[in-house]
Amino acid sequence: MKKVSIMLNTINDVKSFVNTVSKYSFDVDLISGRYAVDAKSIMGIFSLDLSKAIEMEVHDDDCAAFLEEVKPFIVK
Repeated sequence: MKKVSIMLNTINDVKSFVNTVSKYSFDVDLISGRYAVDAKSIMGIFSLDLSKAIEMEVHDDDCAAFLEEVKPFIVK
């Protein structure tokens, strides 16, 4: 499992992120506070506090290509 923080600032960011995540078969969760949602769910993402960085958990060890695709959303 790999954990990184991401920011989704606009509606278009959320749509683009979900489209990217949906191309992969492994599970990706987004965690904000005590809430965790499936990263493939637009409605789930909009239920989170998007004004802060969100923890992303990728449930696959071979996720380098995925992380490269979502690089614009990753915060250091």
